[in-house]
Amino acid sequence: MTLKLILAAALALTAGAAAPKRGKPMTTAEKSKFYSFEMKDNAGKARKLGDYKGQVLLVVNTASKCGLTPQYKGLEEVYQKYKGKGFAVAAFPANEFGAQEPGSDAEIKNFCALNYKTTFDLYSKIVVKGPNIHPLYAYLTKESPFTGDIGWNFAKFLIAKDGTVAARFDPKVEPNSPEIVKKVEELLAN
Repeated sequence: MTLKLILAAALALTAGAAAPKRGKPMTTAEKSKFYSFEMKDNAGKARKLGDYKGQVLLVVNTASKCGLTPQYKGLEEVYQKYKGKGFAVAAFPANEFGAQEPGSDAEIKNFCALNYKTTFDLYSKIVVKGPNIHPLYAYLTKESPFTGDIGWNFAKFLIAKDGTVAARFDPKVEPNSPEIVKKVEELLAN
């Protein structure tokens, strides 16, 4: 009987160790790490992510020639609905998935403005997966509480007002879905 209890305890500990790092509280240093990154916006101008301190931020890797590209419309809708309450969207075009973002930064900006009338923050194209991964995405996928490679275009991370990576959403979850809207409203209320 004792051997069974020991084996059961060992299995429970092993299973817990293999569990994904979802929802683990972040330290103060980890919270401020998100704000330490400096990115190039779509016009090539340096911008510190620390500029988003105090806001709820939806970070998303985007592509213009993907089956999920119509999510640009939902990104703009949720941005328009909550921007006056301290919400922002930061879109990072990437070309890792089926070469579905082949355009230059200028072409991407024109595509978004013309087809989806986007007004949220659009950044310069970066690498979100693989050996040349940008440090921001290395942090989001390897150090945040929501680890794991980006699986496709339009993966979403929700950043709380204090820099905490508060949630991660699958690419197929629409930006204006009840699931994301509920979490945005919850973070805005805190």
